[in-house]
Amino acid sequence: MEFRKFGKLEWKVSALGFGAMRLPVLKDRSTIDEPMAIKMIRYAIDHGVNYVDTAYGYGGGKSEIIVGKALKDGYRERTMLATKLPLRRVEEKSDFDKLLDEQLKKLQTEHLDFYLLHGVRSNNLDKVRDLGLLDCAEKALEDGRIRHIGFSFHDEFPVFKEVIDYYDGWDFCQIQYNYMDTESSQRGPGVKGLKYAASKGLAVVVMEPIRGGQLAITPVPEIQSIWDEARIKKTPAEWALRWVWDQPEVSVVLSGMSNMQQVEENVESAGRSGPGSLTSEEMSIIDRVKERSLELGYIGCTSCLYCQPCPHGVAIPDIIKVLNETYTKDRSITVQAYLEEISEEKQASNCEQCGTCEEICPQGLPVIRLIRGMERMRAR
Repeated sequence: MEFRKFGKLEWKVSALGFGAMRLPVLKDRSTIDEPMAIKMIRYAIDHGVNYVDTAYGYGGGKSEIIVGKALKDGYRERTMLATKLPLRRVEEKSDFDKLLDEQLKKLQTEHLDFYLLHGVRSNNLDKVRDLGLLDCAEKALEDGRIRHIGFSFHDEFPVFKEVIDYYDGWDFCQIQYNYMDTESSQRGPGVKGLKYAASKGLAVVVMEPIRGGQLAITPVPEIQSIWDEARIKKTPAEWALRWVWDQPEVSVVLSGMSNMQQVEENVESAGRSGPGSLTSEEMSIIDRVKERSLELGYIGCTSCLYCQPCPHGVAIPDIIKVLNETYTKDRSITVQAYLEEISEEKQASNCEQCGTCEEICPQGLPVIRLIRGMERMRAR
C-alpha cells in the first residue's frame, strides 16, 4: 500500500480509502450482505487501508451499523473513521448533537476521527451559517467526540471557494473527481477546486473516482481500441483510479466497493499508485478516451440512489443506466432491455414530474427530462 500526506496533519493516509456507500447486497438488493461487507472491510484494513468512510444515510441507514461491527476486534484502532452530518435532517441547532450521538452509538465508538458536513452546496450553506453548525462542531472537538472537521461537496467552484474561505478550521474536504469530471460543474469544483483546497492546506478526499462504476464497465470497441494502445494493460477501473492517484493534490481516493474482487483489485492497484506514476503517453490515452466518451453521449449518474425510493415507484437509476447504454450499443437492443429488465410499474411513464429527484440529485441532473427521453425513444 502507498501512503500519502493528509493536508496539514502529521499523519499518512493510505492511497485507497474504503467507501462504505455501496456495500454488497443480497438478491433483493434492499438488504446488505453483512458478513461479506465485514469481511471486505477487514480485508482492506489487513492490507493497509487506514481510512474508512461512511454516512448517516448510506445503505438505507445500515452502513454505519455494519461499519461499527466491522471495526470491532481491534480494527477500530487500526483505522481512521469518517462519517457525515446529514444536513437534510438538521432543522435546529440541537439536531447536531442528537445526530452525532446517534452516529457514535451506531458506529460503536467514542469518537470520530473525521466528521463532515454532508453535501454542502449553495442551497444549504445559509443553514450552516444561520444555525451555527460549525460552533457545534467546535464544541464536539473540545469534548473529544470528533477530531477533525471537513465537508463533502457537490457544486461549482465559486461556491466551493466560498465554503473554504468561510471557515478557517477546515482540515479536509471531499469532492467528486475523475477523468470525466475535471471542469467545475454542479457535480463538483473540478481540478481548479482540487488545487485551491490543496493550496489552503486542506486534505482532499476524492469520491466517485470511477463514477459510480460507470468508468469500469467493459468499453465498446471504439473506446477499447484506444486503451489497447497502452504498452502496459490495465482494466478500465484501474485506469480511472490511477489517473486520480497521479495527482499530488489528492490525499486519498475512496472506492465504493461492492464485492471482494473489487477490494482485492483496488488494493493491488493502490500499491502501484503515486503522483507522476503514469507516463505522458498514458495520460494522453486517458484524454482521448474522455473525449470519445463525451462524443458518444455520457450521462453523469453515479448510481448513488439518493433519488430512491421515488414517490411514484420509478426506477430512476436503472432507467438512466439503460440510457447510458444507448450510446454504446444498438438502440433497439437497449429499448428491448428497458422493456424486459424494468417492470411496467417502475418505468418512466409513471413519472409525475414532482421534481423530488432533481431537488436531491447531488449531480444536478435534469432527471425528469432524461427518463422521459427513454419513453420517447421507446415510442419511436
